[in-house]
Amino acid sequence: MERKVKVAAVSYLNTKPLLYGFRNHPVMERMELSMDYPAKIAQQLVDGEVDVALVPVAIIPKLKEYHIIADYCIGAEAPVASVCLYSDVPLHDIKRIYLDYQSRTSVALLKVLVREYWKLDVEFVATSGDYESNIKGTDAGLVIGDRALKQRKISPFIYDLAEHWMRFTSLPFVFAAWIANKELPADFIAEFNNATGIGLQNIPAVVAENPYDVYDLTTYYVQNISYPLTPAKRQGMQKFLGYLLAEQQS
Repeated sequence: MERKVKVAAVSYLNTKPLLYGFRNHPVMERMELSMDYPAKIAQQLVDGEVDVALVPVAIIPKLKEYHIIADYCIGAEAPVASVCLYSDVPLHDIKRIYLDYQSRTSVALLKVLVREYWKLDVEFVATSGDYESNIKGTDAGLVIGDRALKQRKISPFIYDLAEHWMRFTSLPFVFAAWIANKELPADFIAEFNNATGIGLQNIPAVVAENPYDVYDLTTYYVQNISYPLTPAKRQGMQKFLGYLLAEQQS
């Protein structure tokens, strides 16, 4: 009997449409699914503890080998709503930025925007737990995922990273993709791709399963997040990876 493919995914609201179709799908007989936050899953993929993961694309340079195995991603062609810089003051008055420990891609994207687009002189502060209460005065914070949707009700200044990336590059952004660290059987990939696309045809059912009074999930799934991994998104991803590579070499 062939070994089951170890698959890891993020447990945020934004992944629910991509995971909806796996239940009762034949591909589940060939895989084991685990859930965690993005940076942890990314490390598991690098360390070979899992075979496939829905991971932040900033991890790609750290992988010896990588294969994008699905036609769907966590992407944006408009403001994404859940990856934002939050502040009490306008952008150019910010002195320090607390960085969300849960996603490397969002942190890397923020640093590209700070350096290349906004041209801010700020101090970055790493975090390891709750830090949202530190967002006050001239101290801002990058917040992602479900906590970012809650922070929208608190902070007066919100800078949506996907929106500003598109203003900067005229390209959409890919936050996370289904990436394998080894070659997988073509028939598994076909089944996997089919399963991950089912939820996108059933958004009302996904919304009904995830009651959430902080933010309208239909808006989130249909307007904020853009799931198909299009050629333009791949182009945006390559541009972003180019910035990461340049930073590593500098």
